[in-house]
Amino acid sequence: MASSSTGWNREFDPPPDRREGGAVMPAIARRLRHVRQYHPEGPFTLSELAERTGVSKRTLVAAESAEGTNLTIETLVKVTRGLGIGRWAYLLDEQVFRQVNAELRKVGHLMRQERDAESLGSLACLLGGILTATAADRPGARRM
Repeated sequence: MASSSTGWNREFDPPPDRREGGAVMPAIARRLRHVRQYHPEGPFTLSELAERTGVSKRTLVAAESAEGTNLTIETLVKVTRGLGIGRWAYLLDEQVFRQVNAELRKVGHLMRQERDAESLGSLACLLGGILTATAADRPGARRM
């Protein structure tokens, strides 16, 4: 589902891995939560992400848990492809993660610009129609 405040328009560096509940939070879990929350077409619920990627919600919940889970490369590829990320290493490598996030911020910016342009075009058509109708309904105005 699209959201007008995706978070990709901010300069955002995700927090580094940290201790949570006494255990080290796996980078994959942190990155998965990040992309789910800040994707240009998101944020996505776990159910929406499961539907979009073809990965079960149960697997995604386990992957995002503080303990993480052992995911297969196939699952990682499904998740990244389902999110339109061409580099599955996004979930594994910090440098790729940051590069793709910068690209996705640009995509989000372009999507917002496109939506804004469509909105302005629609508004211009609406105002043009109102002005035409108003001019035609004035007393003494010639009708075509």
